[in-house]
Amino acid sequence: MTKDKTETEPKKKGKFKKLLLVGVAAVALIGAGAGAGIYFGALSAHEAKPEDHYPKLVLRSTDAPEPAAEGEDKEAPLKVGTVSVPNDRFKVDPRKYEITYYPISDSFTTNLADGSGFLQVGISLSTFYDGKVINNIKRQAVPIRSVVLMVLAEQDPASLSTSQGKQRLQRQLTAAINDVLREKEGFGGIDNVYFTSLVIQ
Repeated sequence: MTKDKTETEPKKKGKFKKLLLVGVAAVALIGAGAGAGIYFGALSAHEAKPEDHYPKLVLRSTDAPEPAAEGEDKEAPLKVGTVSVPNDRFKVDPRKYEITYYPISDSFTTNLADGSGFLQVGISLSTFYDGKVINNIKRQAVPIRSVVLMVLAEQDPASLSTSQGKQRLQRQLTAAINDVLREKEGFGGIDNVYFTSLVIQ
């Protein structure tokens, strides 16, 4: 009789060990499955969207001074934006965001539409977005230059003698440059075009 007791005890212990191993394996599998689900769920929740790669708005800072360029030929470091936007037609509050001015180094000269003379214009571009927009402008300098010359060549000298005519030209140039940037880079970002010189002869 004692023989049967000792034989059943190891069998019970063996069954218990097997059940324990199966239970631990099941918990490990469930944990691994849950972990994988959370990981892949997080990945799919933050799939890369086009706006993740867009330039970002630069928040206006009240205490930090504007970074200066070092040396005569050096440019100031490009600003880094932190505010993402859904598209480049987002309405920007100029009181909340920093503006950057980017002067186009060479002036633009073209014949006027009526053939009576020529127009020479120097311009500077403004943006509330970070250095990505400035890099896009530099990268697309040739098509931007081309579209600016085409817009200038269509101008009527009489309309350019008025401030309304000059403002209309600013809007036309802003739209044309943004169109080039949207087509080539997927994002415009130019807020305005300013004249640094304007000569009609």
